[in-house]
Parts: sequence; C-alpha cells; structure tokens
Amino acid sequence: MTHLPDQGPQPGVHDLGYARLDTDRLERTGDAEVVYGAGKTPSQVVELLRTLHATHPGHAVLATRLTDEAQAAVTAALPDAVVDPVGRTAVLGEPPTQRGTVAVVAAGTSDAPVAAEAATTARVFGAGVEVITDVGVAGLHRILGVRERLDAADCLIVVAGMEGALPSVVGGLVGVPLVAVPTSVGYGASFGGLAALLGMLNSCAPGVSVVNIDNGFGAGVFAARVARQAAPRETKEA
Repeated sequence: MTHLPDQGPQPGVHDLGYARLDTDRLERTGDAEVVYGAGKTPSQVVELLRTLHATHPGHAVLATRLTDEAQAAVTAALPDAVVDPVGRTAVLGEPPTQRGTVAVVAAGTSDAPVAAEAATTARVFGAGVEVITDVGVAGLHRILGVRERLDAADCLIVVAGMEGALPSVVGGLVGVPLVAVPTSVGYGASFGGLAALLGMLNSCAPGVSVVNIDNGFGAGVFAARVARQAAPRETKEA
C-alpha cells in the first residue's frame, strides 16, 4: 500500500479531528461558516461555535438544528450566546450592521420553527428582519391587510405547509423578490411537505424561487444576500 506524505496543516482550514472548519469562508464570501447541529454531539456544537467565534471575533457565528441537549450545553458553556428554542438556533457574537429588509411571512403558527430559523439566519447574514405571522390563505383578508408591509421589504421569505399556496398569493400581490419555504406541516396527504414543495415549484406567480422542505436556513441566506444588495428605496421609486 502506498502512503501519501503528510501535507501538514492547510491554510484556511481549522482541523478539529471530527470537523474541518472553513475559516476562510468569511473573507471569500462575506459570510462565516455555519454549524449544522444535526448529528453532532452537544460538546462538538460548543467547540465548533467557540472556535468559529475565536477565528471571527468581530462577526456573529450561527449554529442551526440544535437538539434540546445541545441548546442546554451552549447556554451553559457560552453564556453570551443567544439561543432560540423555537428556531433551534444559537448565535454567538454581534450580528453585522443591517442592510436592507427581509420580511419573513409565516402561513400559520405551526410554521414558526422554520420561520424563526429563517429570521435568525437573515439577521446573522446582515439583513434587517420583520416577521409577519399567521397570514395563511384560509383567511385571505389577513394577507391583504399586510400588503404594504410586504411591498416595503427588499426580499420576502414565505413559509407555508399544507398545500403551499401562500407564496403564489403573495407573489401575485407584490413585485418583491420572493423565496418560498415548504414546511412538513400538514396531514397525511401532504407527504411530509412534498405537496407544499410541488405546489410552490408549480407556482403560477412569477418571481417565486423555492428552497427545500423546512430549509429556513437556506432561505435566510438567500434573502439576506438579496436584501444586502438592494438599491435604496428612493432609488427604486425614482
């Protein structure tokens, strides 16, 4: 068997043995690496967050999909961290200066965990965030009542389960860039969010993009980057 020579430490990589942190990502993309907590032990989540924060002391770092045990471990070991049990996230460090506005629109209160993950992610990635909850299509007057707030945003995140109709309705009301998030909320025929995903992918409203089922994180990153690049409102209206 041929053994390759030891290449030594790689620049831009912090090797913890069980994980190899991409410490150059902030400089390369403008956003630091994020800890995906699923499948990691509580102690690993704590060490990853601590290491990322030490590498980027002036920038907030984020962990997502944290178990109850991981949330408790982060709270005990990193008292400065902000832990959100609804969105299952933890943020360590101060978020950057906000640029632009993302409106997170949740169809129902059952969609709150995904909406909370999206909102926290968008803040950590540098956008101002407004959350609009419980405006699903079962009562269309509710979404019509917040139309001005939707139109004032630079990007929309629309979170819905069941049949996933809300992004089509919102996309037909305003011309704001929109990312739709199907959730796994619904009865048996929703197939764990597949019905909502297909409904959103088949939206007849133009300008609707779609992320994977329950992917509030992906939607938050996308929307924040859109909002950060948005022209000032007075320029849009000129």
